[in-house]
Amino acid sequence: MNSRPSRLRTWAVVPAALMIFTACSGSATPSPVPVTAAPVTAVPVTAAPVTAAPVTAAPTVAATETVTAAPSEAATVVPSEAATAAPSAAGSPAPITKLVPNIDLSTIGGPGEGELDIIAWIGYAESGVNVPEYDWVTPFQTASGCQVKAKIDDTSDAMVTDMRQGGGSVYDGVSASGDASNRLINNGDVAAIDVSKMPNFSDVAPFLQNAPNYVVDGKHYGTPHGWGGNFLMYLTDVVTTAPTSWNVIFDPTASAPYQGQITDYDSAIYIADAALYLKAHNPDLAITDPYELTETQLTAAVDLLKQQAPWVGKYWAVYGDEIDNFTNGTTSIGTAWPYQLNALQAAGVGVKSVVPSEGITGWADTWMMSSHAKHPNCMLKWMAWMLTPEVQAQVAEYFGEDPANPKACQYLDKGYGSYALPGFCTAYGVNDPNYYNSIGFWKTPSTDCGDSRGATCTDYSEWTTKWTEIRGS
Repeated sequence: MNSRPSRLRTWAVVPAALMIFTACSGSATPSPVPVTAAPVTAVPVTAAPVTAAPVTAAPTVAATETVTAAPSEAATVVPSEAATAAPSAAGSPAPITKLVPNIDLSTIGGPGEGELDIIAWIGYAESGVNVPEYDWVTPFQTASGCQVKAKIDDTSDAMVTDMRQGGGSVYDGVSASGDASNRLINNGDVAAIDVSKMPNFSDVAPFLQNAPNYVVDGKHYGTPHGWGGNFLMYLTDVVTTAPTSWNVIFDPTASAPYQGQITDYDSAIYIADAALYLKAHNPDLAITDPYELTETQLTAAVDLLKQQAPWVGKYWAVYGDEIDNFTNGTTSIGTAWPYQLNALQAAGVGVKSVVPSEGITGWADTWMMSSHAKHPNCMLKWMAWMLTPEVQAQVAEYFGEDPANPKACQYLDKGYGSYALPGFCTAYGVNDPNYYNSIGFWKTPSTDCGDSRGATCTDYSEWTTKWTEIRGS
C-alpha cells in the first residue's frame, strides 16, 4: 500500500465490502445501509493529517480523528462470481458475541510499559467507534494495560519518515507495506524479533512465514498483518465489453476508445504494473520479477508509462479522488481498490472489475517494531494480539482483505458482524495457492536483483526519479 485516504468523507461509512472477481469479469452489488457510529468507549485512536508522497517533513500529530475502514492496496479476491457483504439491517446490527482472543499477553515480552504509539494505515486499529463489533483495540488495552495511540498515515513514504523521527524513538511500530518494509530494514529502523515466541505465528499462511518483504538473512523483522491484490475497474456504460487484459490502458490501439479517461495509481511503485504487463507482452526483455528491473528493463517500463501519460486523464493517490473521477465521468477505466468499487456501486455508478490475464500486483502488510522503541513490550504484545484468529477475522471482514492467519476462517466462513460474508475464505482464495502465487506482491526495489544477475538492478530512489519524469511528461 503506498497511499491511503487522509480525510474522512460523508460516504466513508460505507464499508470496504467483500467481493469476488472473475478472471475476465467481476461485479458486486452491495446494498449498504448507513452505519451509525457507536459512542466512543475506548481510548481514542489519535490520527493526524498527512501530506501526499513524497514526504519531506513529518506531520505533527493533531486532534483525534475517527478511524474508519478503507482498503489498503486493494483487497482483491479469487476468481469467482461476484458478491458483497453489507450491514445486515438498517440501524444497529443485531447483538452478537464479540470476538475476543483467548491469549495470555503477560507471556509475551516483559511487563507492558502502559502505552503503545504506532503508525498505521486507516482501519488497522479499530476501537468500535465506527462499527461496535469491530473492535480489537479496546480488549487489547484491557488485556495488556497498554493504551493505544495510533497515528494514521496515508503513504508508505510518510510512514518511513515518521518511523525515523526522534532517532526512531517517537513511534514503537508501524504497519508497513512491502514498498516501505525493506527500506526500514536496510536502514536499521526496525528490530528483528523471535517469532518462535509468538503464539499463532506457526498458523500464518506458509507463503507469508518467510516472505522477502520482511524476512532478510533469515531474520524476521515483524509479523504479517494481511494481504491482497490490485485490479482493473471500468465504467460499464463506456467500456461495454469486459476487458481481459491490461492492454486497454497500455496498448495504443486497445486503449484508443478510452484515452483521456484512463487513470493510474500515482506512485513510483506503479512502475511494477507496467513491468508486469511487459513481462507478458515483451518476452525479449526477460523480466522475471516486476520489482527487480535492470536499467534496460526499467527503461522499457518507464517508456511505456511515458507513452501512456498523454492518455491518462487523472492520476490518483487518495481513494476519494478516484471515486469522484468515476462518479463525474472524468475517468472510465484504470487500476483501483475494492473500496472504490463498492462505494461507487453503492452510489449507483455502473462499475465492474476484472483481474486481467497478465496478473496483478499486490501487497502484504507487516507489523514492525522500531529498533529504538520506548515501549517494546507493548509492541510485542500488539503483534501477538494481531495474529490471533479472532482479531484477524475482524480485520479481514471490516477492511476487506485476506487474513494472514487462515485460522480466522473458522469465524469468517460463518460470517461475523454486520459485514459478514458466509464462505469468505473460499471467496477470497485465502487457502488457494493458485491465487496467492499469481500475485506480484510489492517489495522495495533494490540494486540486488536477488539472482545470478547480482547488483545490476535499479533501486527505489531511481524509480522515484523516473516516476517524476513520467508525471512531468
